[in-house]
Amino acid sequence: MAKKYEIKIQNIVASTSLEHDIPLIKLAETLPNTEYNPEQFPGLVMRIKDPKTSALIFSSGKVVCTGAKSMAKVKESINKIIKNLAKIKIRIKVKPIIKVQNMVASGEIFMDLNLNSLAMKLENTEYEPEQFPGLVYKLNGTRATFLLFSNGKIVCTGTRSETKLREAVGKLVVNLKKIK
Repeated sequence: MAKKYEIKIQNIVASTSLEHDIPLIKLAETLPNTEYNPEQFPGLVMRIKDPKTSALIFSSGKVVCTGAKSMAKVKESINKIIKNLAKIKIRIKVKPIIKVQNMVASGEIFMDLNLNSLAMKLENTEYEPEQFPGLVYKLNGTRATFLLFSNGKIVCTGTRSETKLREAVGKLVVNLKKIK
């Protein structure tokens, strides 16, 4: 049997709270991999080399991590942030509860797609080929939004777990097969 689809997570945006106030100026002065311009934005940006991620750290202890391609890498990044905070004598005592805000994945559904036809037949689509070659499709009953390209390549955003991502892509394939 031919594969129905292939999908790979490209970016996970996750947030957590370290439940501790963070002195951002001290952090920025101590660590080389940080940027902090409180006049422009209240958070400090920390770049982590391995895994290659970035984190926004707020003085309240809230953290938003982006760039990880798996939950294991998100956890690894948060642990590196906690280790970096220890360098300025801040001990994080909680085990952070990580909440996924968004996942972005790309892949292929192994079908040629007539985007003009899909724009007419599917609900919740936007397609303006003069502006962008992809069709935007919001999948009913899910948080998922897809970019569909005529060659069968796809991008999915809006899901919060790998399970929900795979369910959404499965539904997408079913919906497209019904129309074809």
